[in-house]
Amino acid sequence: MLDLNDIVVFARVVEAGSFTAAARLLAMPKTTVSRRVAALEREVGVRLLQRTTRSLNVTDAGRLYYEQSSQALRTIEEANLRLAEARAEPSGTIRISAPVGFGGHFLTAAVVDFLAMYPKTKVELRLTDDKLNLVEDGIDLAFRTGVLQDSTLIARKLGSTHRLLCASPDYLARRGMPECLADLAHHQCVIAGPSTSGTHWVLDGPHGQETVTVAGRFAANEMQAVVAATLAGFGIAQLPHSIAEPLINGGRLSRVLRDYTTPVGGLHVLYPSSRHLSPLVKAFIVLASDRISSRANTAADQQ
Repeated sequence: MLDLNDIVVFARVVEAGSFTAAARLLAMPKTTVSRRVAALEREVGVRLLQRTTRSLNVTDAGRLYYEQSSQALRTIEEANLRLAEARAEPSGTIRISAPVGFGGHFLTAAVVDFLAMYPKTKVELRLTDDKLNLVEDGIDLAFRTGVLQDSTLIARKLGSTHRLLCASPDYLARRGMPECLADLAHHQCVIAGPSTSGTHWVLDGPHGQETVTVAGRFAANEMQAVVAATLAGFGIAQLPHSIAEPLINGGRLSRVLRDYTTPVGGLHVLYPSSRHLSPLVKAFIVLASDRISSRANTAADQQ
């Protein structure tokens, strides 16, 4: 009967190019290496290696046997690695990137649960609305919303998200409640972007998708600043459902033009395709998927 250990020894001899080098790699005597290869040759009935005092050559049969058996060995090694990962408790540091608004209202709860569930882990959460280079910045995974750009990153969709039109009760008391989409052109709007003028909002409503030009006194490319300005009464804003809902329920904001929302966009987790996913990263993706996808899908259903 074939001994898998003999096949492993033979493969290491071929890869190392000599019995002596293979013996060092395997941490066993050279005589044991030679004996195991000889036992394998007897079992398969074919000479796999041509030995002389000065050289070692792989026969044609040996080369074919190595190519086939090494594939099987890699499969077994991969299976062992996966099994070890499944049994291992996640530990170490995971570096995560997410947009500021999303991280503060969706992701923080998942991070807290993760740290409580796995005491040997650490989380470094980098909240930024800039698109980081995951590989260069050492990010293990990133959360992104909207339409993704083509890249070499692996993307997994967790759910969907959209934005609501909101304003503070104080602002609406001063300026009145807009009755139709066209009224937005006569209101102050808080712009999530670089400019206070010439901004176009694309909204889904009763008549399909419509576009309206808006302007205001405040613009910012950071969501927390947009939320703060909206709460301070500087105008009507588009806010992510996850941010707007608790503020509306708490009476700090009011929903405007309830029949309109922004088009539903994707909510994704991304990670580098070239990086082997550790048990740590896999565990966080699973937990975050459970927490985030249910909330994001619920938000989409309520639009």
